[in-house]
Amino acid sequence: MSTVLPDLPAATVAHVTHRLFDGREIVFFSHDDAALPTHLEDPRPAAPRAGHGELRQDPLTGDWIALATHRQNRTHLPPADQCPLCPMQPGRETEIPADFDVVAFENRFPSLGPDLVELPGPSAEPEPGTTHPAGGRCEVLVYTPEHQGSLAALDPRRVQLVLRALAQRTRALSKLPGIKQVFPFENRGEQIGTTLHHPHGQIYAYPYVTPTALKTVQRAADHLDRTGRTLHQDLLDFERESGERMISSGEHISAYVPWAGRWPLEVHVVPHRHVPDLAALTDEELDELAAVVQDVLTRFDALYPTPTPYIAAWHQAPLVDGLREASRLHLQIVSPRRAENKLKFLAGSESAMGAFIGDVSPEETAARLRNAL
Repeated sequence: MSTVLPDLPAATVAHVTHRLFDGREIVFFSHDDAALPTHLEDPRPAAPRAGHGELRQDPLTGDWIALATHRQNRTHLPPADQCPLCPMQPGRETEIPADFDVVAFENRFPSLGPDLVELPGPSAEPEPGTTHPAGGRCEVLVYTPEHQGSLAALDPRRVQLVLRALAQRTRALSKLPGIKQVFPFENRGEQIGTTLHHPHGQIYAYPYVTPTALKTVQRAADHLDRTGRTLHQDLLDFERESGERMISSGEHISAYVPWAGRWPLEVHVVPHRHVPDLAALTDEELDELAAVVQDVLTRFDALYPTPTPYIAAWHQAPLVDGLREASRLHLQIVSPRRAENKLKFLAGSESAMGAFIGDVSPEETAARLRNAL
């Protein structure tokens, strides 16, 4: 049975909020209050926000589809001296008009937002021809002012700050009207589709529960109703007892390759305490989580002579009564890299049917990662 300790204090972090030239929020984070900018001057001329897209609901599946055609003109793999995520300098305008340790800001080309919306409930019948504003919030989280590098290569204290920033943004975005799910993630590598090389992640706050989250949380809720136990705890106990797919297990956090992993490289990082999201973790849990995440990403990069592309996806409980109680925070790190010069492509079976076919066994993947360092 999982341990639930709701009276534990959540972690806090020094931060300050300012506004950019077009009204977007920017939030600076630091371990030291004195390092936060007390005043922000964005020299760019005031301008209105970019318009938002629209949401359409697929009548066949009920899934929401966001159309964001304005993103076609977003910055794509600029040279280092034109990177919009570096600190602004005289004669060089970027998205961040001050020095920083870690910073989050509203995306200039968002898939969702800037408006907030209340969408029809899950029982509503989707009607072709009915559209809704693509409400929500999309943010960029920049890990470091240094243009080169990666989350794995940062100083451990900086990784702790990144996770504290994610926890604070989860807490803040969860309070916005109409938000049903907060999803932090990182796309790393051109093979994944990243458009900026500067080390950064993103946060999407959806006005609906995403299809994957809805599917997994419903299974977790059914398991809790049937057994009185949380599904994630049973899976963690199963992996720790077997040991065959474990990568690490600490006081608060464990990492393992899942029994039925879909990807050539896939690791789940799970807290031992049953918590819904990053905002519910304590300082001690966040610190250990930072160390485990950095260790796993370092092992990914140690497998081959070149950096490994990956997606780091933070699965957090939906902000919906009845779905939240059974769901536990966990990080899923996946890579399509199945060999040094080979990628797994999602072709017919995976893309059309959602039926994955594995190229490498989870046990082999776990052994390779354990022996990578």
